[in-house]
Amino acid sequence: MQEYRMHLMLCAGTGCVSNRAFDIEKAFNRELEKHNLQNEIKVIDTGCQGFCERGPIMIVQPGDIFYEMLDEKDIPYLVEEHFLKGRPVEKHMYVPKDGEVPIPKLSDIGFFKKQKLIALANRGLINPENIDEYIGREGYTALAKVLTEMTPEEVIKEVKDSGLRGRGGGGFSTGMKWGFAHNSPGDEKYIICNADEGDPGAFMDRSIVESDPHVILEGMAIGAFAIGASHGFIYVRDEYPLAVERINKAIKDAREYGLLGDDIFGTGFEFDVSVNRGAGAFVCGEETSLIASLEGNMPEPRVRPPYPAVAGYKGKPTNINNVETWANIRHIINRGAAWYSSIGTETSKGTKVFSLVGKVNNTGLVEVPMGISVRDIIFDIGGGVMNGKKFKAVQTGGPSGGCIPESLLDTPVGYDTFAAIGSIVGSGGMIVMDEDNCMVEVARYFLAFTQAESCGKCTPCREGTRHMLDILTRITEGKGKEEDIDILLEMSELIGATSLCALGATAPNPVLTTIKYFRDEYEAHIKEGKCPAKECKALIQYTILPDKCTGCTLCARDCPVNAIAGERKGIHIIDPEVCVKCGICKAVCNFDAVRIES
Repeated sequence: MQEYRMHLMLCAGTGCVSNRAFDIEKAFNRELEKHNLQNEIKVIDTGCQGFCERGPIMIVQPGDIFYEMLDEKDIPYLVEEHFLKGRPVEKHMYVPKDGEVPIPKLSDIGFFKKQKLIALANRGLINPENIDEYIGREGYTALAKVLTEMTPEEVIKEVKDSGLRGRGGGGFSTGMKWGFAHNSPGDEKYIICNADEGDPGAFMDRSIVESDPHVILEGMAIGAFAIGASHGFIYVRDEYPLAVERINKAIKDAREYGLLGDDIFGTGFEFDVSVNRGAGAFVCGEETSLIASLEGNMPEPRVRPPYPAVAGYKGKPTNINNVETWANIRHIINRGAAWYSSIGTETSKGTKVFSLVGKVNNTGLVEVPMGISVRDIIFDIGGGVMNGKKFKAVQTGGPSGGCIPESLLDTPVGYDTFAAIGSIVGSGGMIVMDEDNCMVEVARYFLAFTQAESCGKCTPCREGTRHMLDILTRITEGKGKEEDIDILLEMSELIGATSLCALGATAPNPVLTTIKYFRDEYEAHIKEGKCPAKECKALIQYTILPDKCTGCTLCARDCPVNAIAGERKGIHIIDPEVCVKCGICKAVCNFDAVRIES
């Protein structure tokens, strides 16, 4: 086997690939060959390395040197200086903040310091398309242990004792769920991996499928052994082409290695996996809707009981877990329930992967121990709010989650702690908002999403969310009535109690939490006809300050509707009747002369 003195771990997740990571790889290989270094240094494509804000990313091993925001034009100089002459190039490294070392290694960077990797244990360390690299990091040893040393009941007990709860949103005990399917009579059972990630701003599951596909297959095989299944499905949305490509290759390679198919490890155990590409319906995140889609029917939820563990795919006992849940399984088997349950809190064990996005300096994928505070995630890992703005809220749990205000930033991450303040952990979306976000508009935006994604099967969700959306829209347009807030609260309670599935039941959460924590903004819209955040277009007006306008004409030239008049070096004026409030004039003004008034 070829030995190299250095490996260049290049991020090849979707974010970095969209920033031409594969072109950067080609540039590296050209330069390495040019300097006759191709037998000493190897470029390895890895999955997502987490720090998406800084992509394209490359980590040099050994040494943990972190290069960021690479471009093809940077590569010749970088190869000559660092890899030929041995002088790391500081200008292409992560830019340290106050308190960090001048030339930080990976472990010195604040974004990584408070993370703890379990589901993402192979992050940035393996090529996801090379099964040997997964095996080299104890891959499939948990499956071998299960098949040769454990009974299905022992596997279920280990998972149950670990305290692992489903990472797809519901937070139900994974071991208990497996136990129900195991105990359900039937000689034909099924395992499903829910990779139909539909939350706006969320990309946890996509990243794991792209970066470490074999950890999902191994977890599913272990689950199949535990419940007595011989076939599994991975339901992944078609908008994830790289994930689909890599999971299909992983399945093919696992079959060739005898890790899927017949007589695995010579034990007589049979298990194989198929990939189903979903069309992107948000409701398919609900397990009975997913099963309906998998069967070729309309993706609509059904009344439970019976639960899928009793009557799921084709009416047979079926167990569904999401990608992140499956990614935890092999670690629990290899290291034990006691190890896993020692991480986290009393009721929320282990770690949780979040996609940290929005108005935060360090966006990306993070895995943190349960019990860490929301403040630590946003300000220590996330580096705080962008542009020195004031933090206002963070939306957790996707469009069905709640908005957590500044006063609750020290809330520990956990299923019960989040539920107590009106939010949810959900699948792991975390969207940060600053002082410029209108919380009424935030509630309207998320409700518009869930209303559009409603399957329409039940009246509370179909009609109730539409009526709530109409009220919120009216408020953002300055046409709200004082009784609207009470109507929204009453409807939220009704929809939550009577909807057929969790999509409808949790849809009012953004409305409930924004009213609870930001009621003054609702009242300002209704009583004063003002948007405190100056975001709602119907309630704002763009004006130009005469004492600051220099008459440079830039705003007039860039205005798409010709709403700005004025001579060069003269004061300019915006016609409010023509202005569409696009904000371009404010964005291009170099003299801070454009003001938004409400």
